[in-house]
Amino acid sequence: MRQNNKVWLITGCSTGFGREIAIHAINAGYKVIVTARKPETLTDLKKLNEKNVLVLPLDVTDKKQVNEAVQKSIDAFGQIDVLINNAGIGYFSSVEESLEEETRNMFEINFWGLMNMTNAVLPTMRNQKSGHIINFSSIGGLASFPSLGYYHATKYAVEGISESLGQELASFNIKVSLIEPSSFRTDWAGRSSVKTESKIYADTIGMMIQGTEKGSGNEPGNPAKAAEAIIAIVESPNPPLRLLLGQAAYQVATHKYTSLLDTIEEWKETTVTADYE
Repeated sequence: MRQNNKVWLITGCSTGFGREIAIHAINAGYKVIVTARKPETLTDLKKLNEKNVLVLPLDVTDKKQVNEAVQKSIDAFGQIDVLINNAGIGYFSSVEESLEEETRNMFEINFWGLMNMTNAVLPTMRNQKSGHIINFSSIGGLASFPSLGYYHATKYAVEGISESLGQELASFNIKVSLIEPSSFRTDWAGRSSVKTESKIYADTIGMMIQGTEKGSGNEPGNPAKAAEAIIAIVESPNPPLRLLLGQAAYQVATHKYTSLLDTIEEWKETTVTADYE
């Protein structure tokens, strides 16, 4: 195993993308801080490399615990070079029937939790004048579908703030990348999502939710290949702001932006004549 100097801090390592990225980063020779709300689920990751792996409890919505995790990471390895903001949940319901408690909780994790982590590591990265923040968005951060309205809202928020953040941090040599997967075999649509049954839209959204549940575990995306892609952009001298993952992500994104450009051109005259002359 080769020795890499970069230190990774990864959120949400108990399952899915977080676990797979942790395994690949450890096996690639990086020093890795693996975190989860239940750190006992990460003992097997520690065994992969006792010296280079630090296991910490972490709930990204708890600012005190976030700050403690960042400080313990620095105490252990002296720096943080890569932050993987992976922790997140899904929520399925119609917009009209969505429960406020569930949607606010999802924003606390998917958006505010991500920002808690980002703000906690930024002083260290600025002092280092280097770093890479990798924020997990979704193809649902670029295009929307029925039954996921509030989930999309969290991911559109991550997209918008990441764009601004990348511009603000460029002079400190800190990179920002957004990961935009389509359906991957990560249990996101199963255990990691909450669903509110639709009574008003049972024939449409209700059927979509049922279909998603039945398809959970058979998604086309391979988390191991996603982890390899994350390694590749970390090691790239010029990482992308956005990285789509999965054939469906590519197809949805190209259709969305081709259609958008067509609409922009169709209404160009109305658009450009809205200014003062």
